[in-house]
Amino acid sequence: MSTPDPDISRRPAIEALGLTRRYDDHLAVDRVELNIREGEVYGLLGPNGAGKTTLLRMLAGVLKPDAGRALILGRDASLEPLWVKAHLGFLSGDTALYGRLTVKETLDYFGGLLGLRGPTLEARAQAVTDELGLHEFLGQRVHDLSSGQRQRANLARAFLGDPPVLILDEPTVALDVISGAFVRDAVKRAKAAGRAVLFSTHIMSEAEELCDRIGLLVRGRIAATGTKESLLREHQVGSLTELILSLHERAG
Repeated sequence: MSTPDPDISRRPAIEALGLTRRYDDHLAVDRVELNIREGEVYGLLGPNGAGKTTLLRMLAGVLKPDAGRALILGRDASLEPLWVKAHLGFLSGDTALYGRLTVKETLDYFGGLLGLRGPTLEARAQAVTDELGLHEFLGQRVHDLSSGQRQRANLARAFLGDPPVLILDEPTVALDVISGAFVRDAVKRAKAAGRAVLFSTHIMSEAEELCDRIGLLVRGRIAATGTKESLLREHQVGSLTELILSLHERAG
């Protein structure tokens, strides 16, 4: 059965074309193909060790593939990494902030790296501060923040340049209820603004709430793609968790 395609009038924002990556004898990502369009939230689900983080790092231009191409807005992430980074908000578990800086100083520093200056930087910093509820700890140093506050500050860094594309790797992991809600609301606003969002999560309820389509990554390959409803119907299962377990077992 064919997978429902998002509105073809929107241009591709994130594309994986045969992406492959090995670590010694381990094939972490195996010829992955995916296409995410503007205004779409695409959820990437899979068990630990499935290759999700490796795939996202290749798409963000942080890691070079052994084969295949990663395209952001039609530009090759390996050939034009600086252009891609300027148009992409990327957040992963190993994205660290400088502990000695306050949250405000952090936004000023990363805004400068993006070429933001003066009133433009102040306006963008104010926008992400409002969006992610940073006011109460804007003057605190990063190393004094709770894990939830630090993750919200990190997400503000990713949103700071108002990028048209977002790649978020487990952005709500270990967050409290309030911080998790800020993150989910930010993803919804990004979609409403026409941004493309690639959202990796272990939390099935988040995928169901936020994602237009879902890709299930199993042993380095996209084993199934579609809406939640089409996936459950096509594979005759009752939940996404059941489907992932079934696909994992079938993959050996």
